[in-house]
Amino acid sequence: MNKNRNFSEITPEILKYTDKCIDECKIEPSLYIEHKVNRGLRDLNGRGVLTGLTEISEIISKKVIDGEEIPCEGELYYRGYNIFDLVQGFVGEKRFGFEEIIYLLVFGNLPTKEELQEFNAVLASYRSLPNSFVRDIIMKAPSEDMMNSLARSVLTLYSYDKNANDTSIPNVVRQCMQLIAMFPLLSVYGYQAYEYYICEKGSFFIHEPKKELSTAENLLHMLRIDSKYTELEAKILDLALVLHAEHGGGNNSTFTTHVVSSSGTDTYSAIAAALGSLKGPKHGGANIKVCQMFDNIKENVKDWEDEDEIRSYVEKILHKEAFDKAGLVYGIGHAIYSVSDPRAKVFKGYVEKLSEEKGMTKEYKLYSAVERIAPEIISSERKMYKGVSANVDFYSGFVYDMLGLPRELYTPIFAVARIAGWSAHRIEELINCGKIIRPQYKAVLPRREYVDLKDR
Repeated sequence: MNKNRNFSEITPEILKYTDKCIDECKIEPSLYIEHKVNRGLRDLNGRGVLTGLTEISEIISKKVIDGEEIPCEGELYYRGYNIFDLVQGFVGEKRFGFEEIIYLLVFGNLPTKEELQEFNAVLASYRSLPNSFVRDIIMKAPSEDMMNSLARSVLTLYSYDKNANDTSIPNVVRQCMQLIAMFPLLSVYGYQAYEYYICEKGSFFIHEPKKELSTAENLLHMLRIDSKYTELEAKILDLALVLHAEHGGGNNSTFTTHVVSSSGTDTYSAIAAALGSLKGPKHGGANIKVCQMFDNIKENVKDWEDEDEIRSYVEKILHKEAFDKAGLVYGIGHAIYSVSDPRAKVFKGYVEKLSEEKGMTKEYKLYSAVERIAPEIISSERKMYKGVSANVDFYSGFVYDMLGLPRELYTPIFAVARIAGWSAHRIEELINCGKIIRPQYKAVLPRREYVDLKDR
């Protein structure tokens, strides 16, 4: 064995094989249209292919009027409850809402006061890791990517579970509750190991979670050296978790949960697969791109209140002349919503309050200007089958920036929220499906005659 080998090196041989791979794997784009293949499981009008039924959540972006589909203000329902009503409920009572939403998504109904207290106690009892897990797993091999660290930790927890392969519903519920409770610890401790060992910053400190605190409070308590946070900081982080907890069975990571669960595999493998999906920048990393884009805008737009200057620079971004030259205004537009994303509408008012507390109203006004201007430019310059508007990622990254959260944790915090939805969908799949999910792919390569090695 060559102990000095660089396993990350791309050698000339690999480049040679890569050229062969690319040449042989290209499929003519016109064939997708010819064979009526819905790429990305979406038709040419952007409608998703119906692949399943769910009672967990519902997304509405269009209404049928006189037999015609008309875009409408976006609506999001958790277990039949409008997200606006759910948020208004716990915010109006001045309490945290994420734990109540976990209960609703997984068990199907809003809890009574007694049920919620009991459920919070169960979650609190699970907010701990196996003995020496932080030392032996998280600290021994810190990762530069927190999502990989999180996925590895989840897969390793399989080894600590004596009933890991038991897919009976009581056992899966137990596993999901434990993972929901552990995700904040795995995320924060993974980041702290990365910062200490790889970035070589500061000292390595660990704050144990407190049983009396909510998920949002514990995240801030564990992450900050002094463990201090304001009530508004904790409440808006709690709101972010609520808004990211679930978004239908068709989003990439939740559909991954359904697909992998349908094979009969264990909970740890299913959740690790969902994490792999969420890690992708087209899914969970969108809010980081929004922040990076605004860093670039703030560097290049001299007057943040000059809408003509803002418009001119947004046009450059759209024309692939600025920022990452991808031609995308990140955080604007969504696969389903057109007129509005209800999550962004809920978020926006609270974002403004936080910007006032943090003395960042100037930045908030810049975000608001881009939110208003970008859809106008996109609609005027590009052929659209539906409108565009700000999505939840447009403001969530800004919130995390104001909270002082490291960008390495943006996607893991998304996972801390979305595992509530993944858990609900895994349980729903196990109860209702019975068949492995296996869509069809059409082969378009012509038949070829085998040629002996000596004659090739």
